[in-house]
Amino acid sequence: MIVDEAEIYVRAGKGGDGCLSFRREKYVPKGGPDGGDGGSGGSVFAVAASNVDTLLDFAGRHHWIAENGQPGQGKNKTGRCGEDLTLRLPPGTLIYDRDKEILIKDLSSIGEPVCIANGGKGGKGNARFARPDHQTPREFEEGTPGEARWLRLELKLIADVGIVGLPNAGKSTLLSRLSAARPKIADYPFTTLQPCLGIAELPAGRRLVMADIPGLIEGAHEGAGLGDSFLKHIERTRAILHVIDVGSEVVGVSPEGAYRTIRNELEKYSNELAEKAEIIAANKVDLTGGMEAAVELAGAIGKEVLPISAVTGRGVPEMAERLWAVVARIRNGVGEIEELPTPPHRRHE
Repeated sequence: MIVDEAEIYVRAGKGGDGCLSFRREKYVPKGGPDGGDGGSGGSVFAVAASNVDTLLDFAGRHHWIAENGQPGQGKNKTGRCGEDLTLRLPPGTLIYDRDKEILIKDLSSIGEPVCIANGGKGGKGNARFARPDHQTPREFEEGTPGEARWLRLELKLIADVGIVGLPNAGKSTLLSRLSAARPKIADYPFTTLQPCLGIAELPAGRRLVMADIPGLIEGAHEGAGLGDSFLKHIERTRAILHVIDVGSEVVGVSPEGAYRTIRNELEKYSNELAEKAEIIAANKVDLTGGMEAAVELAGAIGKEVLPISAVTGRGVPEMAERLWAVVARIRNGVGEIEELPTPPHRRHE
């Protein structure tokens, strides 16, 4: 289960107190101050880990506290420093200061730790205050407290391609066809209740990370269906794959209507998301009338439409190559999409 939001309290360790001590040795009549310093408190770090993909651990545990530093001791012994605490978070996690509403860090890179709460400093022992004119100091310092704050964690999956469409458009079937992901597939709406990631393996060692999100319906931006909160998971994607069912008989929803419904929900959510490169796939062309419906859809919306069948695999390799070409161009800083060659089924029009 993907848990994509959590609030946690983090507190770094307190620094250890300095020690007030004087040397006491047999046959040494004038022992001087020998109080050691306290150890520093442990800090709290956050790091993106490749084998973590959910905030589940943080939704169930709200307090994360690093170890305190130990106090100093006599004989000029410094207290042990507290151990740092490292929070292993999924890549793509945004860390916010909950009370100040500021972004502390976007964990987009794996393995780069960031300090989110500094440990307290250890206090000085009385040996640090000795001077020629002050040889028996009784001063020492207490350790300072560690930083503490409430954090809001928000996960946005990192993928090359985000798959969108109405419920039962065949998004999960397509993801399972392209990758080793095994999302739930059934013949009723909203079988996908949480985002699912899959890696499409293409020839020559090429890979595409794809994110399938729960189906949207009209009014999702107002909370209809499962709402549109899952759209945040494709805000980082380079391109959007819009899957449209052109083969099943959906009462009151034409392929053109399905396309415009999803486009409207994307625009309502964010302009940035609506402006992403888009590839349109007409799914279920293996069913009666599916190919004709795909041609009609392309004419109605004035855009190229790739005919595919997620069940049989028809057109899926060609679609994957198209996705790779678009993503590769965007990776290289070229945002425009080249015109697709006219599909074979349209050459005879």
